[in-house]
Amino acid sequence: MAAFDLFKLSFLLNLLSSSNLNLWAGNEAGPVGVFPPTCNRIECPSYDVVHTGNGFEIRRYNSSMWMSTKPIDDVSFVSATRTGFRQLFDYIQGKNDNQQKIEMTGPVITEVKPSDGPFCASSFSVSFYVPKENQQNPPSGKGLHLQKWGVTYVAVRQFGGFVADEDVGEEAAALYASVAGTVWSDAIEKSHAGDGATDYIVAQYNSPFEFRNRVNEIWLTFDWE
Repeated sequence: MAAFDLFKLSFLLNLLSSSNLNLWAGNEAGPVGVFPPTCNRIECPSYDVVHTGNGFEIRRYNSSMWMSTKPIDDVSFVSATRTGFRQLFDYIQGKNDNQQKIEMTGPVITEVKPSDGPFCASSFSVSFYVPKENQQNPPSGKGLHLQKWGVTYVAVRQFGGFVADEDVGEEAAALYASVAGTVWSDAIEKSHAGDGATDYIVAQYNSPFEFRNRVNEIWLTFDWE
């Protein structure tokens, strides 16, 4: 349990660090389909891979519950994620209505609603996957709300390294390019119609002590009939 608490604390310290040093190689897209090693140690949402494409895969996630922050307006993905994770970390450490400690899970996801201009603030919502043992009756938390996902399809692109602000837009654009012209692209466009700049999600799995084989993901959620 001490090691598990160290993982939670180290994850927090990474997100709260004022520096965003990207000193490790591996920010190029990795081979698609890598199972995040973190999910061998902590609980992650379950999914099935329904298609593997060139630089992307399509997953079907089972129904799940997520605890989410209110939208955070910021020009920086890193700063907004740090702010949101601080709230979620307090929540799982017992600062909730039940004063109940909750196990750390993965990934921590940040939904990005891009701004219309280069110097405008984007909107970010940070979410924590609620463990199965808490999903039936998760405690409420100040400034947080519960999101229920039904069965959800997700287009996924993987990349390595420590996530920097400049990475997220580039990786999202690469995912859009990978799925363009495939059987999935129409469903993705339909699901995101009216978004303006298309929303996407950044999923982060690793402890900062893991310098190699880091797995991050860009997600595009969509409906599939």
